[in-house]
Amino acid sequence: MKKLIVILSLIAVVGCKSKKAHQSEPKADEIVKLALSQVNNSQKNKAYELGKRVLSTCNTSKFKPFTSSEATTSVINNITIEKLSKTCAKYRQWYGTFKDLELAEVYLNTNDQTTVYRFRALYTKKVANKELRVFMNSDNLVSAIKTSDWVDPFTYNQ
Repeated sequence: MKKLIVILSLIAVVGCKSKKAHQSEPKADEIVKLALSQVNNSQKNKAYELGKRVLSTCNTSKFKPFTSSEATTSVINNITIEKLSKTCAKYRQWYGTFKDLELAEVYLNTNDQTTVYRFRALYTKKVANKELRVFMNSDNLVSAIKTSDWVDPFTYNQ
Protein backbone atom coordinates (compact mmCIF):
# COMPACT_ATOMS: atom_id res chain seq x y z
CA MET A 1 0.00 0.00 0.00
CA LYS A 2 2.86 2.38 0.87
CA LYS A 3 4.54 1.64 -2.47
CA LEU A 4 1.32 2.54 -4.29
CA ILE A 5 1.09 5.88 -2.49
CA VAL A 6 4.75 6.68 -3.26
CA ILE A 7 4.32 5.79 -6.94
CA LEU A 8 1.14 7.88 -7.25
CA SER A 9 2.90 10.79 -5.54
CA LEU A 10 5.80 10.57 -7.98
CA ILE A 11 3.42 10.51 -10.93
CA ALA A 12 1.63 13.59 -9.58
CA VAL A 13 4.94 15.46 -9.10
CA VAL A 14 6.18 14.58 -12.59
CA GLY A 15 2.81 15.54 -14.08
CA CYS A 16 2.92 18.96 -12.39
CA LYS A 17 6.47 19.65 -13.58
CA SER A 18 5.67 18.79 -17.19
CA LYS A 19 2.65 21.12 -17.16
CA LYS A 20 4.76 24.02 -15.84
CA ALA A 21 7.43 23.46 -18.46
CA HIS A 22 4.79 23.26 -21.17
CA GLN A 23 3.19 26.54 -20.07
CA SER A 24 6.48 28.45 -20.32
CA GLU A 25 6.91 27.74 -24.05
CA PRO A 26 6.93 30.84 -26.29
CA LYS A 27 3.66 31.97 -27.79
CA ALA A 28 3.05 30.91 -31.39
CA ASP A 29 2.75 33.50 -34.17
CA GLU A 30 -0.71 34.94 -34.49
CA ILE A 31 -1.62 35.37 -38.13
CA VAL A 32 -4.63 37.49 -39.09
CA LYS A 33 -6.09 37.70 -42.58
CA LEU A 34 -6.70 41.30 -43.60
CA ALA A 35 -9.38 42.55 -45.95
CA LEU A 36 -7.78 44.08 -49.03
CA SER A 37 -9.48 47.39 -48.17
CA GLN A 38 -7.65 47.42 -44.77
CA VAL A 39 -4.22 47.33 -46.37
CA ASN A 40 -2.03 50.41 -46.68
CA ASN A 41 -2.10 51.26 -50.41
CA SER A 42 1.47 52.58 -50.58
CA GLN A 43 2.84 49.42 -48.93
CA LYS A 44 0.64 47.23 -51.15
CA ASN A 45 1.95 49.01 -54.27
CA LYS A 46 5.55 48.75 -53.03
CA ALA A 47 5.16 44.98 -52.44
CA TYR A 48 3.66 44.59 -55.93
CA GLU A 49 6.38 46.63 -57.67
CA LEU A 50 9.27 44.90 -55.88
CA GLY A 51 7.79 41.43 -56.43
CA LYS A 52 7.17 42.19 -60.08
CA ARG A 53 10.73 43.48 -60.45
CA VAL A 54 12.07 40.12 -59.25
CA LEU A 55 9.92 37.97 -61.55
CA SER A 56 10.32 40.32 -64.54
CA THR A 57 14.02 39.51 -64.40
CA CYS A 58 13.08 36.16 -65.93
CA ASN A 59 11.88 37.94 -69.06
CA THR A 60 14.64 40.53 -69.41
CA SER A 61 17.67 38.97 -67.68
CA LYS A 62 18.25 42.40 -66.13
CA PHE A 63 17.77 43.03 -62.43
CA LYS A 64 17.93 46.36 -60.63
CA PRO A 65 19.21 45.47 -57.14
CA PHE A 66 17.16 46.50 -54.14
CA THR A 67 18.25 49.55 -52.16
CA SER A 68 18.34 49.94 -48.38
CA SER A 69 15.12 51.98 -48.60
CA GLU A 70 13.36 49.02 -50.27
CA ALA A 71 14.65 45.90 -48.52
CA THR A 72 16.54 44.60 -45.52
CA THR A 73 20.26 43.87 -45.75
CA SER A 74 19.68 40.10 -45.82
CA VAL A 75 17.30 40.39 -48.79
CA ILE A 76 19.70 42.70 -50.63
CA ASN A 77 22.54 40.23 -50.11
CA ASN A 78 20.51 37.13 -51.03
CA ILE A 79 18.82 38.30 -54.23
CA THR A 80 21.50 38.40 -56.88
CA ILE A 81 21.33 38.19 -60.66
CA GLU A 82 23.18 34.86 -60.51
CA LYS A 83 20.64 33.26 -58.19
CA LEU A 84 17.73 34.73 -60.12
CA SER A 85 19.13 33.48 -63.43
CA LYS A 86 19.18 29.87 -62.20
CA THR A 87 15.60 30.08 -60.96
CA CYS A 88 14.43 31.92 -64.06
CA ALA A 89 15.82 29.29 -66.42
CA LYS A 90 13.64 26.64 -64.75
CA TYR A 91 10.58 28.88 -64.55
CA ARG A 92 10.72 29.92 -68.22
CA GLN A 93 11.02 26.30 -69.29
CA TRP A 94 8.16 25.02 -67.12
CA TYR A 95 5.79 28.00 -66.96
CA GLY A 96 6.61 30.20 -69.93
CA THR A 97 7.00 33.97 -69.84
CA PHE A 98 6.07 35.87 -66.70
CA LYS A 99 3.07 38.16 -67.31
CA ASP A 100 1.98 39.82 -64.07
CA LEU A 101 1.13 39.49 -60.39
CA GLU A 102 -2.39 39.38 -58.99
CA LEU A 103 -2.87 40.20 -55.30
CA ALA A 104 -4.86 37.39 -53.70
CA GLU A 105 -4.54 37.73 -49.93
CA VAL A 106 -2.84 39.77 -47.23
CA TYR A 107 -1.93 38.49 -43.76
CA LEU A 108 -0.50 40.18 -40.69
CA ASN A 109 1.74 38.49 -38.15
CA THR A 110 0.67 40.34 -35.00
CA ASN A 111 3.77 39.30 -33.03
CA ASP A 112 6.38 40.96 -35.25
CA GLN A 113 4.06 43.18 -37.35
CA THR A 114 5.15 41.55 -40.62
CA THR A 115 2.64 41.90 -43.44
CA VAL A 116 2.57 39.04 -45.95
CA TYR A 117 1.36 39.88 -49.45
CA ARG A 118 0.32 36.74 -51.30
CA PHE A 119 0.29 37.16 -55.09
CA ARG A 120 -0.67 34.75 -57.83
CA ALA A 121 2.13 34.75 -60.38
CA LEU A 122 0.67 34.69 -63.89
CA TYR A 123 2.62 32.99 -66.69
CA THR A 124 1.89 32.25 -70.35
CA LYS A 125 1.56 28.49 -69.84
CA LYS A 126 -1.72 27.42 -68.25
CA VAL A 127 -0.03 24.76 -66.09
CA ALA A 128 1.60 27.47 -63.96
CA ASN A 129 0.00 27.70 -60.54
CA LYS A 130 2.64 29.66 -58.66
CA GLU A 131 2.57 32.18 -55.87
CA LEU A 132 4.92 34.92 -54.78
CA ARG A 133 4.96 36.00 -51.14
CA VAL A 134 6.40 39.38 -50.27
CA PHE A 135 7.05 39.89 -46.55
CA MET A 136 7.07 43.55 -45.47
CA ASN A 137 8.31 44.44 -41.98
CA SER A 138 7.09 47.27 -39.75
CA ASP A 139 9.73 49.59 -41.29
CA ASN A 140 8.06 49.14 -44.72
CA LEU A 141 11.03 47.12 -46.02
CA VAL A 142 10.95 43.78 -47.81
CA SER A 143 12.17 41.27 -45.22
CA ALA A 144 11.71 38.16 -47.39
CA ILE A 145 10.50 37.03 -50.82
CA LYS A 146 9.40 33.49 -51.48
CA THR A 147 8.00 31.62 -54.47
CA SER A 148 6.16 28.33 -54.22
CA ASP A 149 3.32 26.33 -55.70
CA TRP A 150 -0.08 27.82 -54.96
CA VAL A 151 -1.87 26.06 -52.10
CA ASP A 152 -5.35 27.23 -51.10
CA PRO A 153 -5.12 26.89 -47.34
CA PHE A 154 -2.57 29.54 -46.31
CA THR A 155 0.22 28.41 -44.02
CA TYR A 156 2.64 30.93 -42.58
CA ASN A 157 6.29 30.14 -43.05
CA GLN A 158 8.99 32.58 -43.89
